[in-house]
Amino acid sequence: MGSIFGQNFKISVFGESHGPAIGVVIDGLPSGFTVDFDNISEEMIRRKPGSMPYSTKRNEPDNVEILSGIYGNKTTGTPLCAIITNKDQKSGDYDELKNLVRPGHADYSGYVRYKGFNDVRGSGHFSGRLTAPIVFAGALAAQILKSKGIIIGSHIDSIYNVKDLGFDKANITKDRLLELRKMDIPVNDKSCREKYLGIIDDAKKNLDSAGGIVETAIIGIQAGLGSPIFDNVEAKLSSILFSIPAVKGVEFGEGFGIASMLGSQANDSYYFENGKILTKTNNNGGINGGITNGMPIVFRVAVKPTSSIAKEQDTINIKEGINAKVKVKGRHDACIVPRVVPVIEASAAIAVFDLFIGQYGIESFMEESRDNG
Repeated sequence: MGSIFGQNFKISVFGESHGPAIGVVIDGLPSGFTVDFDNISEEMIRRKPGSMPYSTKRNEPDNVEILSGIYGNKTTGTPLCAIITNKDQKSGDYDELKNLVRPGHADYSGYVRYKGFNDVRGSGHFSGRLTAPIVFAGALAAQILKSKGIIIGSHIDSIYNVKDLGFDKANITKDRLLELRKMDIPVNDKSCREKYLGIIDDAKKNLDSAGGIVETAIIGIQAGLGSPIFDNVEAKLSSILFSIPAVKGVEFGEGFGIASMLGSQANDSYYFENGKILTKTNNNGGINGGITNGMPIVFRVAVKPTSSIAKEQDTINIKEGINAKVKVKGRHDACIVPRVVPVIEASAAIAVFDLFIGQYGIESFMEESRDNG
């Protein structure tokens, strides 16, 4: 089971969507860091179901219960275990779907992989519900990274065929990223909010769903983080980003668009400003040779339309071996993109923190965390 991520900052996610609880074990936290639980609650609310009119009506409070690793609001440095109790399951919604393979889901691939013993209720361990403990772990990592001046923020670059203004990749400010984090629909062009909501509402009325793209920036990372070949920054980030359910694509900087440029256009020219080395453009997304160059790390993540839709689709009854029709009942998001934003940011924080500990050691964070307390 590949539910463990990280070499130095390790997280192990467990549970099923309709089980008693989901949770995470975290290993690699520094000792003595004062945890901001109000911030953690804010991050959990950004992701939690039922908080937006277009999201699933599954009403989960997503309160995090800490079983170990924190004493007196400070990390102990030993493994932290946290659980999030499932309160609002409706497993009966899946009785009719037990043998019907839902298009777009992991029903068939999971059935083959686990020989039919996988929990199908709410997609079990494949469910987006499992991103809640990732957001918790990422919120902790982000708090520690913030002590080093590293900030992560995102905007919804597009939903279906409507596009927001992209980041100016070479000039992304802390204030801008923090402002985006306060928005329920984070956009650079505020007129896009209503357009996005209109698309989602139309999809919902038509028993369908919509996907989109999230653009994320990480600022405050100095040049020199990462290693070439397999332990590079792009590889580390891509690995955890592709672990988020519904993510089907990741690109850095200009991504696939850079292939249509000439070298003279794609290369980011260097210059000095007040003794600091910068680049005039940021087509490579702040990374060269798998190593940060001091510019903002910028990447985009493609999120597919929610697979669970009430519109009738062709499928199979895997038990009876016949063709069938399916209409997915239950409570599902018409568009998962807004709720994926905090998951992407949390995942990025986990990957970056793992890289930092591996390269610079946990001791520097322990010194700063004691100062923080």
